[in-house]
Amino acid sequence: MTVEVKVPTLPESVADGTLINWKKKPGDPVQRGENLVDLETDKVVLDIPAPADGVLGAILRQEGAIVATGEVIATLEEGAVATAAPIPAPAASVSAPAAVAAPAPITSAAAVDLEGLSPAVRRLAAEHSLDIAQIPGSGRSGRVTKSDVLAHLEMRKAGVPATAALAPAPAAAPTPAAAPPLAPDAQGRLEQRVPMTRLRARIAERLLMAKNTTAMLTTFNEINMKPVMDLRSRYKDEFEKKHGVRLGFMGFFVKAVVEGLKRFPAVNGSIDGNDIIYHGYYDIGVAVSSPRGLVVPILRDVDQMSIADIEKAIGEFGKKAKDGTLTVEEMTGGTFTITNGGVFGSLMSTPILNPPQSGILGMHATKDRPVAENGQVVIRPMMYVAHSYDHRIIDGKEAVTFLVAIKEGIEDPARLLLNV
Repeated sequence: MTVEVKVPTLPESVADGTLINWKKKPGDPVQRGENLVDLETDKVVLDIPAPADGVLGAILRQEGAIVATGEVIATLEEGAVATAAPIPAPAASVSAPAAVAAPAPITSAAAVDLEGLSPAVRRLAAEHSLDIAQIPGSGRSGRVTKSDVLAHLEMRKAGVPATAALAPAPAAAPTPAAAPPLAPDAQGRLEQRVPMTRLRARIAERLLMAKNTTAMLTTFNEINMKPVMDLRSRYKDEFEKKHGVRLGFMGFFVKAVVEGLKRFPAVNGSIDGNDIIYHGYYDIGVAVSSPRGLVVPILRDVDQMSIADIEKAIGEFGKKAKDGTLTVEEMTGGTFTITNGGVFGSLMSTPILNPPQSGILGMHATKDRPVAENGQVVIRPMMYVAHSYDHRIIDGKEAVTFLVAIKEGIEDPARLLLNV
């Protein structure tokens, strides 16, 4: 029976998407729930799973096509897996034992400890009965990523023994897509034209909108990081042992931002037409880098989170951004944003607002600099910070004193505990 493969219902804030990578070819056997093609939206990359077991029929929409909810993109012959022709082994493996060409199923995924893995990895492990211990991880601390699992499946399909995958070789890394060829311009010099990804185009659109539709202004200050660095050095080992996560600086800055937002509600507000919305909650967006560009997942109700909770959540967002498993819901909303250009070495910059938010904090690199302290010149680890704000809703006095409140909270961390 022929089954139509349709684009699933997209989130409310996503109108359409672009097909970017077909995983199967016509005639390939597929299993129910197996990802057939990646769908790139303005915010995330979604999987389009097979609706049933069978053999993939005609592909109706090719890579690069823009599709919407419910659109038919391919057909599938349900129940044809058993009659599908087996995939031939490579010529080099003709003389290999039969056990190599058709490896026996690996340990059941039910017996595998899947904690700490992304949802995509867990789904693939369950679908293909994989033993995660047999897959070398390329992620942080040897964590197995979606790319590692897909590479392992390709090796298994090609008849490569599982033990070969454990060898310290770069085969587990996904093969990068071929770059478009260079072509000569009018003067004969070589250049390369590459279309924007949907995410990059969306970023460009929102940045331009922020510049054109808000009265954006930026105020700067500097923070002596020595008190919080001393506190971190004193407790980082005990903190990591107790909470299972490293103690960084983001937890302190998020807490300091929340205290500042409580004092200055306008900074936590937004404009809707001729109305100002003052939010009674604190959802902080934290900008993280991903292979597809900058994304801003949201920490919800941060005022109810501990520093350990914040550090864990940010760490998980970083892993999801790397694996491409962030959901639309995790990047929707937010009342204020923090971005840290210091991790890339930025000394000072002007962050751009993330509409409809009215404020964004820019952190930068910490550098030893001479400063005046009690009438003497001393060397201190200093960080420049920037607060960009929408002047339509936030006055200069509020913007400056909000940034001063953050400075005071970081230079005297006890304030964050005592709420003073």
